[in-house]
Amino acid sequence: MKCYDCAVTGDTATEDTVAIGVCRRCGLVVCADHGRVTEVLVHRPNGVGKATSDRPARRVLCSPCHSAERPH
Repeated sequence: MKCYDCAVTGDTATEDTVAIGVCRRCGLVVCADHGRVTEVLVHRPNGVGKATSDRPARRVLCSPCHSAERPH
């Protein structure tokens, strides 16, 4: 798959960039330059006791979705 943002820019040098993942929010395919890998805590229904994982999970976001999620 090819990166959406690279294809939209129309730059012939980057329009065929291979994607590294799919944005978790909007579903667009992104390359390493346009994608942001973030960490997120994993919450599990556990009844009584600890409900979060000790290690965070990874997820990929495109630049616009990453910017939208960050507090201003």
